[in-house]
Amino acid sequence: MVSSSASTAPPTHDGSAQNATPQPVQVARRLEKFKTTIFTQMSSLAIKHGAINLGQGFPNFDGPEFVKEAAIQAIRDGNNQYARGCGIPELNSAVAERFKKDTAGLLVDAEKEVTITSGCTEAIAATMLGLINPGDEVILFAPFYDSYEATLSMAGASVKCVTLRPPEFSVPLDELRSIISKNTRAILMNTPHNPTGKMFTREELNVISTLCIANDVLVFSDEVYDKLAFEMDHISIASLPGMYERTVTLNSLGKTFSLTGWKIGWAIAPAHLTWGIRQAHSFLTFATSTPMQYAAATALRAPDSYFKELRRDYMVKKAILVEGLKSVGFIVYPSSGTYFVVVDHTPFGLENDVAFCEYLIKEVGVVAIPTSVFYLNPEEGKNLVRFTFCKDEETLRTAVKRMKEKLLKKL
Repeated sequence: MVSSSASTAPPTHDGSAQNATPQPVQVARRLEKFKTTIFTQMSSLAIKHGAINLGQGFPNFDGPEFVKEAAIQAIRDGNNQYARGCGIPELNSAVAERFKKDTAGLLVDAEKEVTITSGCTEAIAATMLGLINPGDEVILFAPFYDSYEATLSMAGASVKCVTLRPPEFSVPLDELRSIISKNTRAILMNTPHNPTGKMFTREELNVISTLCIANDVLVFSDEVYDKLAFEMDHISIASLPGMYERTVTLNSLGKTFSLTGWKIGWAIAPAHLTWGIRQAHSFLTFATSTPMQYAAATALRAPDSYFKELRRDYMVKKAILVEGLKSVGFIVYPSSGTYFVVVDHTPFGLENDVAFCEYLIKEVGVVAIPTSVFYLNPEEGKNLVRFTFCKDEETLRTAVKRMKEKLLKKL
């Protein structure tokens, strides 16, 4: 079965169309339900309408010079061929060292328990494809990063969902307890949480840990925003008692060092789980960009002052956007981490989040992300949109100014 969408007919060898009848797009059933990612859609509209892009989470400023210079030096040193599949030893060691420091002493075998991937998105895919069997149940917390559901679909998993609801987006622990079954293979979590900015509390993590140990359930923990924790300390669930042996910790370079285009990620897991991840990784990308791996090793060994300054800088940006959104008339929900803020757009009278974001782009000149795409049931997210503050201060102030000029008139 193929979808009914049509595309342009493929060209013949001389460049002309084979016939005038468009051919139906062909796609495997496991991916039929998924559209072009919302980030691609919104960024394309931003370019078309000259809108300020506070939607997709990439900085409009560059990463630190010492990391870029390390990449240039690695290229000049001739580190330009395939890397070792699981990662160059220097980067594997740097990941293990950083994890030990961040978890107050959790020891990781860099050679057997760290796998370098092409961004965290590939680490997620390799984890799902390497450790999940068709029919296994995996529990997600909605709203969720869109690649989670897609990669689970590729693995043939059965997805269950627990919804985090405003204003605090707390984990409904009784609901979580009720949906774990004998078929539950894993819980996939994200803290600090995209898109809400919520950070899982120690109490929530303790309950999740207890449930996983009691029911022999794995945890896949996406922690790419761990260095952007503003109001509480980030806790890796792998560091809790009895959890390392059943946890895959996923992370990347891009968010912390403003180098999202480098696509350097990693998975940390005990050897018995790493084997499956590496098997999938070997046949997805085999290896990740060699010179960028050398530079990533330099980045992860940055002094603590770098990470403190990063948080200070983002707290200033966050304040500009949050106060600006409140002054415009949005209901702004708390964000304890990441560089995202979720707001309720309903004071402005648009039908749903998609309609509001289209209006915002075309009539106001600012991009936000509709959150309904991050739910199994889109109705649950129709009142919410996500803004990012990973932009320079002038861009944030200009975006707020545009919204004040246009949106205040709609109240």
